[in-house]
Order: sequence, then structure tokens, then C-alpha cells
Amino acid sequence: MKLHKNVVITGIVSFFTDTSSEMIRPILPLFLSIVLGANTIIVGLIFGLSDAIAAVLKVFSGMWSDKTGKRKPFMLFGYSLSTLTKPLLALSIVWPHVLILRFLDRIGKGIRDSPRDALIAESAKLRGTAFGFHRMMDTLGAVVGTLIASYLLFKLADGYRTIFLLSFVPAAFAVLMILFIKEVKKKRVIRKIKFSLKAFSSNYKKFIFIATFFHLALFSYAFFILRAQNLGIAVALLPIVYLLYNVVYAALALPIGEISDKIGKKPVLIVGFLIFALTCFGFAYVTASLLVWILFALYGVHMAFVRSIGRAYAVDLGPANRKGTAIGIYHTLTGLAVFPASLIVGTLWNNVSIEAAFVYAGIVSLIAAFALGIFIKEK
Repeated sequence: MKLHKNVVITGIVSFFTDTSSEMIRPILPLFLSIVLGANTIIVGLIFGLSDAIAAVLKVFSGMWSDKTGKRKPFMLFGYSLSTLTKPLLALSIVWPHVLILRFLDRIGKGIRDSPRDALIAESAKLRGTAFGFHRMMDTLGAVVGTLIASYLLFKLADGYRTIFLLSFVPAAFAVLMILFIKEVKKKRVIRKIKFSLKAFSSNYKKFIFIATFFHLALFSYAFFILRAQNLGIAVALLPIVYLLYNVVYAALALPIGEISDKIGKKPVLIVGFLIFALTCFGFAYVTASLLVWILFALYGVHMAFVRSIGRAYAVDLGPANRKGTAIGIYHTLTGLAVFPASLIVGTLWNNVSIEAAFVYAGIVSLIAAFALGIFIKEK
């Protein structure tokens, strides 16, 4: 398997970025709830709203990068902005501080993601494999970051703020690696691009609608962390449980990407939707803490099926000369759906029951899997 240099470098960038991010991700919900006293509705608001702002920007950054024919400047600025926000979390003393910094971090993500994915698509012949490799590298970084966070949390009495400060180092290295990326020469650059779906196929529009509906169930990972704590997993072990999810995700991302290139992306996504439904029903009714480990592994399987393949499928169904826009629309609409998903789950958890929150997500996932199988017609 030979990968384009740009695909390899973006993989390295994502490896170190996720090493940094995943030093923070498994402990931030705990920092909010234990240290800053935020309830599940606030947690849902912070993670859902910040992801929504990133989603809004992704379609515009994708369109703008299509218009300019450049991907690298968007990546450089977006990754740099996110890098600068990470150590500032150490200064947070109330939850609105985290909200603001999370906003800035997600703005950086919103600016960089669509141009980066368009660069990968332009550089690769086998897109499922390329995106699978990228997800694998991204998630391997998550494994390393989670291990670092777990070790520091175990060694330090109050390691949250120290971890936030140290997360700057790998993120800064990732930004430096972007300098080695080379733009892909394009046969034709469309200088005037308007936001219109007329150029997009019926299958693309149906897929975007179904994927967006599915993401109404794809609430923030923070609730899985809080559920594990609720079921009796010790705080120091929570990053390790989260690590299991990342290990499974990393191990399966590339082979599943290769499989999708052989058998098609639609059946792979259907299976991914069904696995997430099973995961949610499991978290709803599990009582033994031992089973939490199995469910986190299943969560990783779902991510390997859905996260990279969804992006690759959006590119396949979209116009050949609007890859950035096609991915941007996918990122934006699915990302916007995560905000109400997190808010709904947080509200159900807080006001109805924990079981109701996860059952809601499971039912939505089942409907999405059925819709994808029925309404997307492939030749």
C-alpha cells in the first residue's frame, strides 16, 4: 500500500494534534463536573454548542478553499488557533471559561477540517484507504494522549491543569509539520462558487439528510465518560476505559477503509449505524462495571465504521470539482446536529433518566440505518 506524501503528512499532523487533544478530552468532562461543578445540561451545552460553531464554519472553509484552490493556509491557521487555546484551560476557574476556550478551539477545527479532507481526497486514488489511514493515525495519537493523561492523573493529586499545560507541546509540533505539505495542482479552479445544491446529485442530498438525522443521536463522548463514572469506574481508570475505545478505533480504521473501497461505503455505514444503536442500548441497561469496558470497545468499532467512511462517501457522491464544498456541507450539517443531540441527551439524563437518554439515541440510529438502506440507490 503506497500513500501520497500529503496523506502521510496529514496523518502525522493528526497524530500529534490528537495526542494533544486526547490528553484533554477524557478528563475535561470530569474537570467540568468534579472541579467546576457543572451538571449534565451544562456539559451538553458546552460540548454541543462548541461543536456546532465548528460545524458552521466547515462548509464556508470548504467553499473558500475550493474558490482559492488552496488547502494549506486554512490548515495552518486552524491548527494554530486550536493549539494556542489548549494550555489556557489551566487558567479556568468557572465553566464559562471552558465554554469560551472550547469555542475558540472548535473555530480552529471548523477552519481546518474541510480543506484538510479535500487535500486528502485530491491526493489519494483510494479514498476509503486514505481516510482510513488518516483516522488510524488520528486515533493512534488519541491512544498516546490518553495514556499520558491517565499516567499524570494517577501520579498527580490534581493533575488536570498540568495536563492542560503539557498538551501544548505535541500540538505545536503538529503545526510545524503542516509546513511540509504541498498543494495539489488542479486542472481547473472554480473562482466563483455559490452555496447551492443544484450541482449535487439526488443521492448526495439524501445521504446528507440521513447522515444529519443519524448525528441527532451522536451525542458528545462526554456522556459515555460520565456514564462509566456513574457505573462505578474509578476516576483514575476512566482515561484507560477511554483508551480502549481509541485502541479499537485505531486498529480498525484502516482495514475498514480498505473494505469500503472493495464492497462499497453504503453497507459499511449501515453496519456502523447499527453498531452504535447496540452500543447505546447497552449503555442504557448495563449494570455491571465490567461490561462498560466491552461497550467502550464497541463504541470504538462504531467510530471506525462511521467517522472516516462518512466523509469518503460524501466526496464520492459529490461533484468532482467541489470536494471541499461537498465535505464542508457534510461536516456542517452533521456537526450542527450534534448540538441538539448533546442537549437532548443531557436534558433526558438530568430530567427523565439515564436510560431514556441512551434509548433515544439507539432508536434514532436504527431509523437512520433503515433509511440509508432504503433510500440511497446505487448503480
